[in-house]
Amino acid sequence: MKLIREGKADYHFIEVMACPGGCLGGGGQPIPTNPEIRLKRIKALYAEEMGLEIRKAHENPEVVELYQEFIGEPLGEKAHDLLHTHYHQRVIC
Repeated sequence: MKLIREGKADYHFIEVMACPGGCLGGGGQPIPTNPEIRLKRIKALYAEEMGLEIRKAHENPEVVELYQEFIGEPLGEKAHDLLHTHYHQRVIC
């Protein structure tokens, strides 16, 4: 944010997630929603996640192997080329 404020960041688009309850109550979620429904979703998601053996992407053995054998280091050149999205302006008629 500091670089943006100083005009030193070369971004075309910045997305901010500020939904009450995070993505839990944001776009793509069932409607209607209210604080009670969001709280139930939070509890259900955490309960589901607690039963998983792997809970973080960077700890997934398949992801670790993919980086070790093919991509290299996180945020490296190959990771950037393969995993980053590039947006192009399109003309709509």
